[in-house]
Amino acid sequence: MARRRRRRQEIPEEDRFQTVRIERIVAGGRGLAHLPDGKALMAAFAAPGELVEVEVEGIHKDYVEGVVTNVLEPSRSRVESKCSLFGDCGGCQLQHLEYPAQLAAKEGVVREQLARIGGLPDATVNPVVGAEDPWGYRNHMRFSTGRKFGDAGFIHRRGRRLLKVTKCPIADPWVNAVLPRLQGHARGVHQIQLRRNAATGSTLVAPALEVLPEESGQEHYVEELAGRRFRVSASSFFQVNSAQAEKLVQLVAAELPKQGRLLIDAYAGVGTFAAIFAGRFERIIAIEESPSALRDAEVNLAGIENVEFRRAKVEELLPELAEEPDVVLLDPPRVGCAPEVLEALVAFAPPTIVYVSCNPTTLARDLRRLTDAGYQLERVTPIDMFPQTAHIECVSRLTRPVG
Repeated sequence: MARRRRRRQEIPEEDRFQTVRIERIVAGGRGLAHLPDGKALMAAFAAPGELVEVEVEGIHKDYVEGVVTNVLEPSRSRVESKCSLFGDCGGCQLQHLEYPAQLAAKEGVVREQLARIGGLPDATVNPVVGAEDPWGYRNHMRFSTGRKFGDAGFIHRRGRRLLKVTKCPIADPWVNAVLPRLQGHARGVHQIQLRRNAATGSTLVAPALEVLPEESGQEHYVEELAGRRFRVSASSFFQVNSAQAEKLVQLVAAELPKQGRLLIDAYAGVGTFAAIFAGRFERIIAIEESPSALRDAEVNLAGIENVEFRRAKVEELLPELAEEPDVVLLDPPRVGCAPEVLEALVAFAPPTIVYVSCNPTTLARDLRRLTDAGYQLERVTPIDMFPQTAHIECVSRLTRPVG
């Protein structure tokens, strides 16, 4: 059965434009304001403190959403965006803010989510670890394609049409060099994936393309992180910001014990953390369900004898483990940990949990469950893996009091 295209919501003319004062940036990168009746309004492309005119795009039960169309009193942190597609492209949400203001907004989001969703208003939140260069960092890009002209680009933020992209200011320079060569040659391809690691010079273009006969169709490429090299297949996950990934590893290293008996590496991917921290533990059990990541991990962990990889869903295997670990390292997808994972952690009560999260909302939810069970949240450190966007990564450390 063909899917119906969702019609854009009809907004009454008297409600279509609203003038509001922006209070702060909230999860998703939108500015929060309140209408005269007290209803929350979420405005895209706003800055804290601004007086703006907002065009309403959606009215929901608990809030209204819209986009800034006119800035009446601009913030000092507002800047001109570098991208001509900003505001239409759905990839970036914060290009209109100077970089220090982006970092401040992201730290505020983490604190707000911990307090509101996690019930942890007094949690220790360290300053955001920012990027030295917030541009030209993204070394993995996926482009949608146009059926009619064979162009490559991004989907409009409202999801209605393709925006042809000839240059993306957050993309790795190599990506921007390849991108113009794809335009007009992408017919019959649903998506094009470009990946590159500057340290190794290794690249991946998938799928194979006639316009790039000798430069595309690779099954995998090679990343470098923390002095080690990792094979990564086209369908496997790896961090897209190499410079910030190095800082992320340093944060995780600081939160893990210097030495230990058993580490469980949950959501282990291609074996990144298991390989990097194998020397600290007598034994590591790494859990991953992705077949491609497991095949990569076999290569990446070759010769490291104290790491045991198990193919399974974390929520299915973790409750069945008989081993009692010193430390559990969590690095789940955006949905966070399944309830079964948290229940298993509470049951065998490892002394230390290090939680790497790409979503402060689900992180706050999961931290609430663990602290309710007796864990102490020592600190949360946000790190900006995706400058110019609303995405926020965090590294958290929890410990269980002795006695």
